[in-house]
Formats: sequence, C-alpha cells, structure tokens
Amino acid sequence: MKEREFNKLSHTIYECIYHIVFCPKYRKKILQDDIAEYIKQQIYILCRQKDLIEVLELNVQVDHVHLIVSIPPKYSVSAFMGFLKGKIALRLFQKYDRVGKKF
Repeated sequence: MKEREFNKLSHTIYECIYHIVFCPKYRKKILQDDIAEYIKQQIYILCRQKDLIEVLELNVQVDHVHLIVSIPPKYSVSAFMGFLKGKIALRLFQKYDRVGKKF
C-alpha cells in the first residue's frame, strides 16, 4: 500500500487541493483559440510567482476555466483567486484590444 504524501511547512502538514471554476463576465464565449492558450500560459506563470502553489489540472472551456490547484494554508483561496483573476484580466486587456472593449 502506497503511503500518502503530504506537503509540509515549518509548523504544519497539509493537503489543501481545490477545484475552482471561474467564468468571464456574463459568461461570454471568448476563451477560444489564442486567448485560451494565453490564459493557460498566464495561469502557470502567475502560480509560479506564489510560493508553494501548484497547478494540478487546468482546462479552459469557451466560457469557463476549471482549475485544480494545491494552495498552502498561508494563502486564503479568495486572496489567491483575486490575485489570479485580477492579473489575468489586466494582461488580457493589454494584449487583446477586442476583449477590453466588450468588458
């Protein structure tokens, strides 16, 4: 039998895995082709910026994103998602003008 592996911090042992689904405003179907690839890249880049956050699975649909992520207890899920969605939105509006005008 395989022993489960837990993550460790200085005073804690944890396994905090979350399935997060988020959508664009009004659930518009804009996450297609080059925009979907760009969002995937940015999610991986932004998660690497935060200490110990690991993307386990990522799936970008045309109107929503499924993200399974391991977040250590030192970050709240809402603070992490605020960081992630805020940075993705700013970067998306800078790169793609057509997205910014709709939203």
